[in-house]
Amino acid sequence: MKPKTIKFEDYPLFTPNLTPYQVMKSGSFGGTYFRPIYSSITNKNYKNQHKKYKWNLPDELVCSEKCNKLLNKYKVKSGTSLEYWETNNWITKYDPYGQFQWYCNFYNGRRCPDDERQIKRWLAFAGPNGRFRKRLINMIKKKKTTYDDFSVSPVIRQGLLQWGYELTKEDYENGIK
Repeated sequence: MKPKTIKFEDYPLFTPNLTPYQVMKSGSFGGTYFRPIYSSITNKNYKNQHKKYKWNLPDELVCSEKCNKLLNKYKVKSGTSLEYWETNNWITKYDPYGQFQWYCNFYNGRRCPDDERQIKRWLAFAGPNGRFRKRLINMIKKKKTTYDDFSVSPVIRQGLLQWGYELTKEDYENGIK
């Protein structure tokens, strides 16, 4: 699958290049993102949240109980626990699983009071001037290799993938100017 910029008329600065389906199909979150959870934010249990997206993907890619980094596209673990996200106030009542659940719902047309905060977080992480996109570009440049040399920081690449973004040749070239 070739990444293609996704545009949202109401939020033109938010430009991921992978759909939520592509993120999950590629291999993300060690297959555990939509596992059953208890949210200390909403004080509720959740399970089968992925079914509303109708992705028709194997459960091992979407709702496994145990993280398997070999399911991830770059075969590395990237990210932190739900508890860590809750402790840092990154989780809201709108999306008790976190940012990726927000993206799934936003992509499918839902708008909520958390949109601006989530988009600011995406811009800071993976946007054109996002710290991890820039960091990856600088690492590639320093190693004098190509944008698609996946040996350069698979952890950052996996993190970016989980936020709906993969580095493209065009973005790499624009980023080194």
